[in-house]
Amino acid sequence: MIRKSITFYGWVQGVGFRWRAYHAADAFGATGWVKNNYDGSVSMEIQGNEEQIDQVIQALEKGRFIHIENMECKTIPVEPDERIFQVK
Repeated sequence: MIRKSITFYGWVQGVGFRWRAYHAADAFGATGWVKNNYDGSVSMEIQGNEEQIDQVIQALEKGRFIHIENMECKTIPVEPDERIFQVK
């Protein structure tokens, strides 16, 4: 189990990014959250195994109208009691 903090840049607001992230995380069994930032980027903390996290990111990259130009990613401590993925 790992947890990653990821900031996405590009065409990521107003294009269904958070909705897609929520449903992809639910489908692949990941937990965490996603939110829009004031600078037009989107922040996400996502927790699961490496494959689950990769599957969520791949689903986002395939999203219609979504265009990820860059991602900043770092590993952060796991939240052991987290059970859901939510949109903030």
